[in-house]
Amino acid sequence: MLGTDGFGRSDTREALRSFFEVDAAHVVVTVLNSLARDGEIERKVVADAITTFGIDPNRPDPAHP
Repeated sequence: MLGTDGFGRSDTREALRSFFEVDAAHVVVTVLNSLARDGEIERKVVADAITTFGIDPNRPDPAHP
């Protein structure tokens, strides 16, 4: 259960999903990356999605701080 204090990771479900990179934007980029690895789409599509969603590809893995 999420906290109700409005601070940190317990602020909202959306914030928590974003923090752990399981929100819609991260899922889309992951799928696009898989398609690019398989040669189905160009890598530029992945790069464009990362830019569009404002994702930091160099951010440390939140599950392994």
